[in-house]
Order: sequence, then structure tokens, then C-alpha cells
Amino acid sequence: MKIINIETIPLVAELKNPIWDAQHYISKRQALIIRVHTDQGLTGVGESASFGGPIETTKAVIDKELKSYFIGKDPFDVERLWDEVYKSTIQHGRRGIIIAALSGIDIALWDLIGKATNKPVYKILGGYRDEVEAYASSGFYREGRDIPQLAEMMKAYVDEGFKTVKMKVGGMKPKEDLKRVQAVREALGDEVDLAVDANSNWDLPTALWMAKQLEPLNIKWIEEPLMADDVIGTAKLASSTIIPIAGYEQDVTRYAFMELIQNQAVYYLQPDAIWAGGISECKKIAALALANHLAIMPHVFSSGVCLAANLHFIASTANAYLLELDRNENPLRDELIHHSLTHENGQIKIPDIPGLGIELDEEVIKKYRIS
Repeated sequence: MKIINIETIPLVAELKNPIWDAQHYISKRQALIIRVHTDQGLTGVGESASFGGPIETTKAVIDKELKSYFIGKDPFDVERLWDEVYKSTIQHGRRGIIIAALSGIDIALWDLIGKATNKPVYKILGGYRDEVEAYASSGFYREGRDIPQLAEMMKAYVDEGFKTVKMKVGGMKPKEDLKRVQAVREALGDEVDLAVDANSNWDLPTALWMAKQLEPLNIKWIEEPLMADDVIGTAKLASSTIIPIAGYEQDVTRYAFMELIQNQAVYYLQPDAIWAGGISECKKIAALALANHLAIMPHVFSSGVCLAANLHFIASTANAYLLELDRNENPLRDELIHHSLTHENGQIKIPDIPGLGIELDEEVIKKYRIS
């Protein structure tokens, strides 16, 4: 079997009700879907992250540069192909858009391998669990949403069956954010796990103060408290609080996560399969974490393809912990994959279907595809 083409499909869906976190105003959801076609008629599906920039730039990297590395090659040689691209692009790659672009192709290759062998991806990778616990990721800032409404919304996720929920902080003055967290904790009660995500918008003094205030509220983790580049600051925070630190979704490849591990900066490592280097690289990051008694908890905030890729990664990984299930409006997740990955009481059963186990709705692709 040989690869004959790589197709890049940019999708954009405008949101009815924009939301924002501490750093980003989100008025639309976008996803760059990857299809790898073979001479035997099998097609693998992946997604390349396009966070922080126009989706067209990631598409151009694949179309103009990376595609040539894969045409005519055997998709089963996924490890060698990844390594070849990484080494050949190292002068302008190593991090950022090259790795994000490569991630989607890597995921599509694993989907292809699963389809060719008639096995789900997580089984090929070394299946560890058939069901994954999800947490409700929400609590964004939104026009007209006051604190009582926020607390009511977060409580509704618990009523759906979620045992862990996460909310945004860092977008207001610390004392105002603290009031928001206190209200949510009161609404949830003491038995539900509550995490907070600052999206890298605190400085170290603010993070130290907030962590001290949050400790009595039994916070499960503090996510991305500082700039991702401030590894030493994050390590200082981690050593000063009983609340575990999670991060950093912005980091990619084993080398960035190794720096976090070596500095004892985080407990929960958060690579994203569509961003950090694909499933192949995420498995290496997980192995580093396992050797250092740390947990993997992927970042998941994009289309249904992203959800499926990270679900299979978690299901195949001993030290993976929780699937982030974004509860915000997202047609590129809910419509695109026919609701094929749904939770019941906060648990997602992995479909016993070859590859990633999802089918893309062609009408939805037509609806949201941009030229």
C-alpha cells in the first residue's frame, strides 16, 4: 500500500455566542482536517492544529512542503516518516507550525493502519482500557453570564454525570476570579473535582497568591498558570502549593515536555495529539512521564477528529488521566462525526471499529469548508 495524496480541508464555523478565556476571544471554531489517500482505496483521517493563527498557514505548510515526504511511501512506516520530516525541517521546524502540521498527517497514518489491519487504533498502540473517563471543560467568560449563571451551568454538568469539571480563570482581577471559583465550588459541593485554567495569563506573584487562596477550595489542578516559557517559575509555583500543576498544551515534542519533567514543574502533562507531534510523539511524551511517575492528561479543544485521536491515545496509555470534553458550542465536533463519541455518566466507550472509529459527515464538510 502506498500513499498517493494528502488532502487538507479547512473548516470554519462561526459561533452564535462568542466566548473568551484569559488570552483568547473565540468567535469561531476552526479545524484543518487531513485525509491521506492510498492506492488501495483506503483513506486515513487526521487533524492538524491551527491554534493562534490563520488556518491557511498550516494548510500551506502541508501542501507546499510536507506532502512531498509522504507521496509514494508506505503508511505503515509511520515512525520513519515522522523522523525524516523532523530532521529534514529542523532549521525552521522543531516547534510550532511544522510540528502541528505533521501531527495531523501522523494521526491519519495511524487511522490508515487501523483500517488496513481491521483494528481500533488504541488496540494497535497497546490497548490499556476500553472506556475513558471524561471531564467537562467549560466555564469560559461570556457576555451576560454572571456568577450565579456560571455556577448553575457548572452544576448542570455534574447532573449529566461528570465527576470532574474545569472552569476558566485569569481573565479578571484575582479577587474577582476567586469569587467565581468560590461560587462554583459552593454549587458543586465537596465531592466533585473542580479544576481551574488560567491560560498562561498570571505572573508568578499572582499565581502564588491565587494558589494559596484556592487550596481551601479543594482544587484538583491549576492549569497553565504562567507563560509556557517560564518553566522555572512554574516549578517554583509547583513546589509552593499542594494543588497539582497541569500544562503546557502549548508545548510540543518530547523535548519541551522533558524540560518540564526535569524541572519538576508539572504533575499533569498536557500534550495534544493534533498539536504536539501526533499520536506517535504523544506516546513518547507519555513514556517519559511514566518513567518519572507523572500523569498524562491531554489538551482537547478542537474538532471531533481531535477528540477521537486523543481518546485513542489515552485508551492505549497506562498513565493517561481523563479526557477533556469541551462543553462549548462546536459544530465541527458535534455535527462532523455524527455524535459517534458520546458520554454516558462522564464515561466514553471506545468504538470497536477499525482506525479512529469515526466517519466524517460530507454534508457538514461542505457546509463549513472555506476556499
